[in-house]
Amino acid sequence: MKNILFVASEGVPFIKTGGLADVVGSLPKCIDKTYYDVRVMLPKYTCMKQEIKDQLVYRSHFYMDFNWRNVYVGILEAEYEGITFYFIDNEGYFGGFRPYGDDVAYEVEKFAFFSKAALSCLPLLGFRPDLIHCHDWQTALIPVYLKERFQSGDFYRGIKTVMTIHNLKFQGRWIMKDVKYITGLPEEYFTSDRLECYNDANLLKGGIVFADAVTTVSNTYAEEIKTEFYGEGLDGLLYSRSNDLRGIINGIDYEEFNPQTDPYIVHRYSADNFRKEKIKNKRALQEELGLDRNDKVFMIGIVSRLTDQKGFDLIAYMMDELCQDNIQLAVLGTGEEQYENMFRHFDWKYGNKVSASIYYSEERSHRIYASCDAFLMPSLFEPCGLSQLMALRYGTLPIVRETGGLKDTVIPYNEYEGTGTGFSFANYNAHEMLATIRYAEKIYYEKKREWNKIVDRAMAADFSWHVSAGKYQEMYDWLIGY
Repeated sequence: MKNILFVASEGVPFIKTGGLADVVGSLPKCIDKTYYDVRVMLPKYTCMKQEIKDQLVYRSHFYMDFNWRNVYVGILEAEYEGITFYFIDNEGYFGGFRPYGDDVAYEVEKFAFFSKAALSCLPLLGFRPDLIHCHDWQTALIPVYLKERFQSGDFYRGIKTVMTIHNLKFQGRWIMKDVKYITGLPEEYFTSDRLECYNDANLLKGGIVFADAVTTVSNTYAEEIKTEFYGEGLDGLLYSRSNDLRGIINGIDYEEFNPQTDPYIVHRYSADNFRKEKIKNKRALQEELGLDRNDKVFMIGIVSRLTDQKGFDLIAYMMDELCQDNIQLAVLGTGEEQYENMFRHFDWKYGNKVSASIYYSEERSHRIYASCDAFLMPSLFEPCGLSQLMALRYGTLPIVRETGGLKDTVIPYNEYEGTGTGFSFANYNAHEMLATIRYAEKIYYEKKREWNKIVDRAMAADFSWHVSAGKYQEMYDWLIGY
C-alpha cells in the first residue's frame, strides 16, 4: 500500500472558488484503494459553512517556528466519501469572509505558513506519505521546504513530490526580501535557478524546480506552457523540465453531471432517447429565460467567468452580426464589468433571442448544458476547461478554440470521414469564430441526421475521473517505484 497526500488550498465539499476544488474533491475518490491510501490536507477557513465545520474533529496542535515567531498550528480531521481530510487551523491566517484576499504579500505569507505546517504536522498524524501531491502556487513551497529543512530525520527522507499547475497565470510572486524574511529560507534559495524570477521571489517557480515531477491539466497545455506566449515567464524552466512534465486531463463527476438522473433539469434523457426528450428541456429553458418559444431555432449556451481569458472580446466584436442569424443565446456568469454590461446590452437589444443571467446558479448551469444545441468556448488559453466536458456529457456540442484542454477533448467534426464530437477553430480571430459557429448552424439546419450522429459520439466520450485517475496512478508508480 502506497500513501499519497494531496495538499491544496481548496477542495469540495469543504471550500470551493473554482475548478481546483473539484479536482481535489473528486480525484482521490477514484484512485484505486487497493494500492493507494490517498488523503487530503486543506486549510481550515473560518468562512466554511457551519454544518461543514461541525463535522471536523480535533486531532492535535503544536507551535511552529514561522516568520520569526512561535505560531499555533491546529490539526482537525473529517472523513468524506471514504477519504480522510486533514485541516490546518490558524484563525490569524485563515479567518475572514473568503478563502483568498487581494493583499498579495499576506497571501504569500499565509500559504508559506500552510506549506510549512503541512509538512510539520505529518509525524503527529501517524501517516507518512510516500508522495505529496501539491496543487498550484499556494502549496509550491512544500517541495522547497522538504528539500531544505526536512531531510535530517528518517521520517521525511525519500518522500517524493508532484507539482500540479492548474493555471500558470497565478504564481505567488512577491518582493524578494519580504519572502526571504517570511519563509526563513537561506540566501542561496533565491537565485535565478531556484526561487528568483525577474528580481522577485516566485513560489510556483520554486515548486517547479524542486518537485520530482510536474503535471498540468492537459497534454496541449503542457506543450503550450513551454512557449513564450503561454509560458507566463516560466517557459524556459518548463522546457528544461520537459522530461518530468506531463499533461493529464481533468475529469468531471459522471454522477453529478448525468442527464439521466440530474435533479436540476426539467426532462431527463439519455444517449438512447435524446432525439425525442432533449427538446423538452429547450422549451422549458426558453420559457424560463423569456426567449421566443421555438423548437427549431439553434440555441447556443455560455456558462463562464466573463473574462478576457475566455475569449469574450471575440464575442463582443461579433455579437451584433451573430444576432442577425436564426439563433438564441443563453449566457450565465459574472466577471469583468465590460462583458457583464455587453451581455446586458444585447439582452436589452435582442430580448427575444439573447438572455443574460449576470450571476451564478448551479441549477441554471445544468439546465443550460441540458437544453442548448451548442456550447461556445472561444478561449484565448484554457489549461483544461470543464464546461466543454459537461456539454459533451449532455449532448450539447462544443464550439471551441483549439487551445489547451479544449483541443484535447473536442474532436472537430469532419463531414467527409463522419467523425468528431464538436466544432473548433485554430486562430484567435473573431471572424474565424463566427465562421465556425455558422458552419455548426449549417449542419444543424441542413443535416440534422449528421448533427444527431455527432451528439451520439459526444455522449459516448468518457471524461470521467476514473480515466484521469488511471493516468495519475501510472505517474505515482513511476515516481515511487512499485
